[in-house]
Amino acid sequence: MSERMASMPVGVVIRRSPGATRWARWTWRAVAVLPGAGPADWKELRRDGEAVEYHAATVPLELHRAETEGYLVSLNMARPTVFVVLRPNEDPASPHEWSVHGVFASAFEAQDYQDSGEETVEPVPMPEGLAAWVSGFCARHHVEERFRKRRRDRREIGEAQDGIGDARVRQAADIYRAPGSLKPGRAR
Repeated sequence: MSERMASMPVGVVIRRSPGATRWARWTWRAVAVLPGAGPADWKELRRDGEAVEYHAATVPLELHRAETEGYLVSLNMARPTVFVVLRPNEDPASPHEWSVHGVFASAFEAQDYQDSGEETVEPVPMPEGLAAWVSGFCARHHVEERFRKRRRDRREIGEAQDGIGDARVRQAADIYRAPGSLKPGRAR
């Protein structure tokens, strides 16, 4: 990879549990990530009664130097977090309702996916080794942006008024006049 970005394969562990209502037979949640994991396709990891944990997929976690501020937000949460984005599975032959779209270390990117409402975004605790890798990337590439207050133009706009208003409205008089300037008893 170039110096501008870094990538690491990350496995996603999804837990399928019995649903709480009769309308949802199963609940699916991303519960962990496995840094440096090999390829997988819904490999069963653990079974506890009806609950099953799968290594659903391995996807690349990519870091870009322009997004370090979002990574720092994720690292500085109460518990460092990565975000797993799940999409509804469109394959009717698949027994799994969800597919893994990606894993992101930026809280800002995760928020963008949440705004669409089409995907499910699951926060997952970031393992210590992965947190160290992301933190090292941020240490090498983060540049603190200095706050700059936006300034107004120096142009004075409050002094002169031409009084014409909207050019599409035919009116001989000033349309900005105050109602109090009309003399009592006179029609407009």
